Amino acid sequence: MKQINKKWYSGMLHTEDWWSAWLGLFFFVLGLLSIWGLDAVGWIAKPKAWEFSRLVNDFSWSQLLKTTSKSYHSLHPFISLMVTYLVFLTLTSIGAYYQKLNLKKYVIGFTAIFFLTWTAWIIGHEAHLSAVDAVVKKHNYYKEFNLSWGLQLGGGASYMLALLIGLIIGNFFKKFAQKISEASKPEWFIKTGIVLLGIKLGMMVLKSAGKTFELTLAGAAAAFVAYLLFWPIVYYIGRKYFKLNRSSAAVLSSGISICGVSASIATAGAIKAKPLIPIAVSTLILVFAMFELLILPPLYTNLAPNDPIVNGAAMGMTVKTDGADAAAGAILDELMVSKHLKQTDEKWEEGWILSAAILTKVWIDIFIGIWSFVLAVVWIKNVDNKEGKEKIPKSEIWFRFPKFVLAYLLVWVLYMLIMYFFPDVIHNAKIGGNIVQGSFRKLMFMLTFLSIGVITDFSKLKGMGRLALLYAIALFVIIAPIAYFVAYLFHHGMLPALAH
Repeated sequence: MKQINKKWYSGMLHTEDWWSAWLGLFFFVLGLLSIWGLDAVGWIAKPKAWEFSRLVNDFSWSQLLKTTSKSYHSLHPFISLMVTYLVFLTLTSIGAYYQKLNLKKYVIGFTAIFFLTWTAWIIGHEAHLSAVDAVVKKHNYYKEFNLSWGLQLGGGASYMLALLIGLIIGNFFKKFAQKISEASKPEWFIKTGIVLLGIKLGMMVLKSAGKTFELTLAGAAAAFVAYLLFWPIVYYIGRKYFKLNRSSAAVLSSGISICGVSASIATAGAIKAKPLIPIAVSTLILVFAMFELLILPPLYTNLAPNDPIVNGAAMGMTVKTDGADAAAGAILDELMVSKHLKQTDEKWEEGWILSAAILTKVWIDIFIGIWSFVLAVVWIKNVDNKEGKEKIPKSEIWFRFPKFVLAYLLVWVLYMLIMYFFPDVIHNAKIGGNIVQGSFRKLMFMLTFLSIGVITDFSKLKGMGRLALLYAIALFVIIAPIAYFVAYLFHHGMLPALAH
């Protein structure tokens, strides 16, 4: 690793990580304008519960969509959707331009992804898929639509449908997937969504400070303990039983122990591994993340329906990549809230289970900069025997630190401070805050689901037998059981707050 004369602000306009922070903070500020009575975010479209036969007999956009805020009730639902498209296209295109993406291809790709995403989101709200036979916000859509059957998946139906559409495109329509690949940026979308989740965390603190801080501290402790076990075990097995060289074992261990693709690339850069190694590991991470995303949420929901926070925390430590983890946490949140509501008529507040998954993942993400620095020092001094020949600046920790995490924490703290020092604005602040952490965040999550499916090509596992076998063993035999045990140890007995 050569000494590079970087400034502390290097990359602020050119990296995906920074643009996640900028977009998230921009939406956050827009939402805060409600403090002064200005609704700058209520124009965003929002899907409604609908029933197939009623729509066929009397089609209207108002059955499918509405504006999020009543301030814009006069705006036609389809126009609201187009405004949403134009705003998100414009803002993300600015980011794409500064990230030096091909702007023409990005615009075409984002347009396709946006409308495919909304198609999945709208279909996923069809009553037979989503309606739960219980009263939610003064409505029982299951009874209002006179349903005789229903899957009762809640919002999870839309997420799973978006993922399925993306996987079909990525594996069966590969030419189309290639055409929209410039805009298939699940990590960018999900990191932006996670920044907005900071608002939700701030609201959770206002509602239940003790429970929120307990969740935060438990997540930090669980992530720290789990990581100290994950990395050395996977490294040892890779070296002893699969005969991997040091570089391959280290990159794989970081990828499966910390946060997937980012960690594997950071580790490879730190120890100067061959470029092929992080590419192979990143492919494994993305493909296996799909299996985790499809298997773990329903598995945890049915095996441990009374331990929602344990399930969320375990998900955060098991599923790799921020995109897949947040996606899995979102599905888990929807499935568990719907299942509990159906069984007990008691509604858990949405977001607690997802936050448990995100918080453990955020703490693990923080290790990226520190751990890549540590590995660089170890490799130079003990593996490559270059002590004294190269100097590793401590600033590398800053450059490798995930900036979207800083924005997430900043939003969380700022929201709490505003509410604490200016209690008279709480009501108005919540109006904009709820829209941003609700509709804006969920749109970013939906874009993530479809995009992550588009870039996942299962055929890439061919020729990676030994490495794939090690990854599967490490994930399902080591990581998942240890993660669940540690999550249980630190989170057992914690429950989401009840919705009112």
